[in-house]
Amino acid sequence: MKQWSREIEINAPIEHVWSYLDGSLEQMQKIMPQVVENKPVTITKEVVGSIYRQKYKEGKRIEEYDVHTLEYSNHLNDKKVKIGFTLANCFEITALYELHRINDQKTKLRYTATNKALKWYVKLFMIFANEKVVIKFLEKVKEVAEAEAKTGF
Repeated sequence: MKQWSREIEINAPIEHVWSYLDGSLEQMQKIMPQVVENKPVTITKEVVGSIYRQKYKEGKRIEEYDVHTLEYSNHLNDKKVKIGFTLANCFEITALYELHRINDQKTKLRYTATNKALKWYVKLFMIFANEKVVIKFLEKVKEVAEAEAKTGF
């Protein structure tokens, strides 16, 4: 299993940044445009245990998988959501998003991703996996959140 973790400061209020991770499909697509569908399958009162059926477009191919909410907390100064899913019966993936309020206009986002190969031949691809995807994702969230925060989203 490989794990990558990075953090970035975003010049936008914590609630604004959180809206991309805990909001509508429309908000999610601003930072993850490849997600074309995110439908609830099971919703729990505590949020943990909730399941969403997600469709992800990669080129012309669309992958469908169930996203499980593994951790969730939504407090004034700190917010966290951890999801997990199995992709193409080959990878077990988790994504942990942790937000911390630095001040009213600045948020720290820590993103931790894990990727576990489920088949022996896929483990070869894992040798070349790196944190580029994590860095690119954080930069995308920062770019979108700061641009929309300036315009009043």
